[in-house]
Amino acid sequence: MRCKNLWIVRCFTTVALFLASLTALAVPINWTDWESSNGTNGFTALGSITTSSATVGVTYNNPQGVGFFQSSGGTDFWQNNRSGRNAATSPYTGAFVDNIPTGTDIVALRYAGLQSLSFSETIANPVFSYVSLNGNGYSFDQDFEILSFGDVTDGNDCGYWGCGTSYKNTVDLGGGVFEYQLLGTGEPHGSLRFTGAFDTVSWRSLSSENWNGFTVGIEGTAAEVFPPTNSTVPEPPMLILFGLALAAFGFFRKIRYS
Repeated sequence: MRCKNLWIVRCFTTVALFLASLTALAVPINWTDWESSNGTNGFTALGSITTSSATVGVTYNNPQGVGFFQSSGGTDFWQNNRSGRNAATSPYTGAFVDNIPTGTDIVALRYAGLQSLSFSETIANPVFSYVSLNGNGYSFDQDFEILSFGDVTDGNDCGYWGCGTSYKNTVDLGGGVFEYQLLGTGEPHGSLRFTGAFDTVSWRSLSSENWNGFTVGIEGTAAEVFPPTNSTVPEPPMLILFGLALAAFGFFRKIRYS
C-alpha cells in the first residue's frame, strides 16, 4: 500500500508542476508600429502598439540624433542571419517571447548619450530587441533579464550581421542608485525584458558606433496583464491546482481512516 501511495503522490506532483509551468509559456508580444519622426537631429519618433483591448502611443526621444529611422519597407534586419525568419531559432524569441518583431521597423542608433521611451498608458513587461550591438553597450535605469541572443552555442541562429553573446553588468553608482548595462561579444542580436509595469524606460548608449538598432514590444497594458488584486475569481491554472490539492487531501484522508 505504501508503494501505491507513493506513486499517487508522484502523479499528483507531476500534474501540478506541469500545470504551474503553463503560466511561464512564451506569449505573443505586441510590437511597436513605428509611424513618424521629426528627422535625425534632436530626434523624436512616434509609434503605436495595438493590444487585445487598447492602442498605446509610444514616443522615443534622443537629443543626440540617430543613424537612421525605418518605419516601413527597407531591409528586414530582424531576419535570421540574412536567411529569412524562423521563430523557432530566432535570436529574438525564446521561453518568453513567441514572435519576431513584426515588419521591418527599426530605430538605428549612432551616438553616445541619454535617450528614452515613454508610453501613453502604463504597460506591462516590455521587451526590448536589439540589432548589432557591437562596439557599444546600453546602460538602463531599470533592471532587466536577457531572454535570448543569436549565437549557435546557445541553440539560436545568428542575427543579420552575425553571431554574438550578450550579458548584463550591474554598476553601483552609490546612494542606492544602480545602472544595468547590456554588453556583449561579437555581433549581439537579441531580446531582453523588463518585468513589471512601466510608463517610461531610459538608457544611455555607452559609445558612438554606426550603427546599432532596436525596437520595443509589450506583453500588454498593465490593466490587461496585472488585473486588480481584489478579484475573487482564480486564474484557470490556479483553479485547477486548487482542485487537485483538494482531491489529493480527500484521497489521503480516506486512506488514513479506512
